[in-house]
Amino acid sequence: MAQDDDEKTMDQLNDEADIAADYLEGLLDIVDYEGDIELGVRNNRPMVQIVADDDSDIKHLIGRHGEVVDALQQLTRLAVQQKTGERSHLIVDVDGFLKRKRQHLRDVALDAVDEVRETGEPVNLKPMNSFERKVIHDVVREEGLKSRSYGEEPHRYVTVYMKAGNDE
Repeated sequence: MAQDDDEKTMDQLNDEADIAADYLEGLLDIVDYEGDIELGVRNNRPMVQIVADDDSDIKHLIGRHGEVVDALQQLTRLAVQQKTGERSHLIVDVDGFLKRKRQHLRDVALDAVDEVRETGEPVNLKPMNSFERKVIHDVVREEGLKSRSYGEEPHRYVTVYMKAGNDE
């Protein structure tokens, strides 16, 4: 039985990042893109970032709305799982895309929180993937409100609302 990520050692997480880096370097060679690969562990998850040397080619690895980087992440997770025999929650980022996306989602969440506080009414956000919903839930919780996901993939969305008995 596979271990939970919480049980993985730092060595295991670093090994996953190394396997992912090797896989991504191979892909970069195939498409003849220049870029550096940085490894790390963040929130007990291995992280691999492709950093642009010249900024032009690497942007193609992000894609419109991040579809390409999401696909790269799924493929890289499969490559890691094939080598380790365990599921990985590896994060793949391209040229800081996830950092920019997290900031945008944080802004969306804070706007929803403000609207809920002003009106007292729940706010439904547009459909999002699981990464996006997690960012929203985390920000809403930090702000002292509640949120919940509804619907079925790929139309799953978050509703932000006041806690019961919360009269802000």
